[in-house]
Amino acid sequence: MNDNDFAREVEQNIRKKYRKKIWCKFTKAINTYELVKEGDSIAVCISGGKDSMLMAKLFQELKHHNLIPFELKFIVMDPGYLPANRELIENNAKKLDIPIEIFESDIFDITVSVEKNPCYLCARMRRGHLYAKAKELGCNKIALGHHYDDVIETILMGMLYSGQVQTMMPKLHSTNFEGMELIRPMYLIREDDIKAWRDFHGLEFLRCACKFTESVGFDNDDENRMESESKRLETKRLIALMKKTNPFVEANIFRSVENVNLNTIIEYKKDNDRHNFLDTY
Repeated sequence: MNDNDFAREVEQNIRKKYRKKIWCKFTKAINTYELVKEGDSIAVCISGGKDSMLMAKLFQELKHHNLIPFELKFIVMDPGYLPANRELIENNAKKLDIPIEIFESDIFDITVSVEKNPCYLCARMRRGHLYAKAKELGCNKIALGHHYDDVIETILMGMLYSGQVQTMMPKLHSTNFEGMELIRPMYLIREDDIKAWRDFHGLEFLRCACKFTESVGFDNDDENRMESESKRLETKRLIALMKKTNPFVEANIFRSVENVNLNTIIEYKKDNDRHNFLDTY
């Protein structure tokens, strides 16, 4: 099967085989959180992993339906990948018929010498470069491929390790790039369903390939890597353990930040102001 036929098959399966678990959840997030509006120009940010590659195909499908007039740019930042890693991204984009635009940065060279929280710094720097490139291309939004599991893990991690209740928002305004927004249209899609889509088509995608790994790596359930003892993976395992006795635990974690009762909160923070229940007791 040539690349063009393969890409068409992938698109057909998004519409049919994965309609309920992937396509409908993508469009539900778009509509529920008002992520795409008429006249938007969206930079779809592709890291090379399974999530962002699928997101690109979903946006292409949305554009094909053209219910809302909007424009797309598919951007890939090369933060210093080894040649084999970059080639993997380029080959997958060609195979899936995604017209990517690659630009370069020196993020890996900067973060490799950072001892404390290098992954956090890398993520912040990546986002800044993506905003800047998107703005240069005339876009008003960047789209990232965070999914449902990322959201619930973030909620629980905040409580267990940071002592705060917060979530990964479906969209937010940039504080450093005026007029720019970040959107997360994969917000309601389960990671297991993304993996099923990937495996059904026999695809292999890039996972983290920074200077700390220095090797080509794939994300096909290979959790025995540098991140294996990370707080996020600890949280993922904890959720899986709780699910054995409570099948609704994931949905309950997600809903917990939709059903916050301020009458039973001791203290909360909005912007830079703190509010205590004693203020109005």
